[in-house]
This record gives sequence, structure tokens and C-alpha cells, in this order.
Amino acid sequence: MRTLLLKSLFARPVTIGAPAPGDAALAEVGRTLEQRVRHLLGRSMTIREVDAGSCNGCELEIHALNNAVYDVERFGLRFAASPRHADVLLVTGPVTHNMKVALERTYAATPDPKWVVAVGDCAAGCGVFEGSYAVVGAVDKVIPVDLHIVGCPPRPIDLLRGLTALVDQATSRR
Repeated sequence: MRTLLLKSLFARPVTIGAPAPGDAALAEVGRTLEQRVRHLLGRSMTIREVDAGSCNGCELEIHALNNAVYDVERFGLRFAASPRHADVLLVTGPVTHNMKVALERTYAATPDPKWVVAVGDCAAGCGVFEGSYAVVGAVDKVIPVDLHIVGCPPRPIDLLRGLTALVDQATSRR
């Protein structure tokens, strides 16, 4: 026991290197998104993330958008705690019976113009939760969805590309 304890005390930490999306690729996607958001809204885009019953894999990737590697605030994207301040709802997971009413109320509380993005395979089509007794269904069975970002879970750079596609789609509708 003592040997194991001493080994662990003097061992170097085992860490994983930072994700390598390519600084140039991240900067390009971020600048493009920032320019298009400012053109569409005239200000920053505010996002409200809603977990409708997921496994939390997608939430981890969404939270990674705020870490030091991605730092989306520099591109004019902000996360809000209240749907009343949000432009975009990022919804993850299949909608469970327990979260159906809460998701509908969140959607109703979000001011117009608003966009809904279903993040991950579960939000787009229930994924591994398909057929579960606890699941109502995909997000688009409860509220209208403007964009699906697939992946289990989607990478942060894919989330940024998806938001760029959402802004392009909203600009073309104007």
C-alpha cells in the first residue's frame, strides 16, 4: 500500500492535450460567424442551452465553447441564464415527459425573433433513447426546430459551423 501511495505522489499527472481544431480554422469560423451575426442582429447573439433529458455529452461540448481553447465570447456569442434574453435555444437530448412542459415554457418565454437548434443525435431523432417509455420524442415533436446539428456529441467546432449555417439560413429568409 505504501509503495502504491508513494508512486502516485511522485507520478506526473496524466492529461490529455488540448483539442486541435486548428487555430486558423477556429479563427476563420469564428470571424465569419461574428460578421454574419452582427449583420443579422446588429449586436451579439445570446444563447440559452436547454437540456431536455440527455446524457450530458452534448452539454460538455457546449460548455467547451466557453473554455480557453474556443472562447466564443471573442466572436460575439454569449450564453444567458434566462430565455428572456436569448436569441437561440440550443436544445440537447430527447424530450422526456418530465421536460416537455418546461421546454414549451422556455420556448414561449424566448422573445421573437428566436431560433431553435437541436444539438446531437438524440435531439434530432432520439438516438439510443428511441422507444423509451420516458421519452416524448425528438425536439421537433414538441417545439419547431430551425436547425439540427448531428453528432454524438458534436464537436465544438461543428457547433460553431452549425450556428453559422443558422445565421445564413435566417439571413436568406429576410
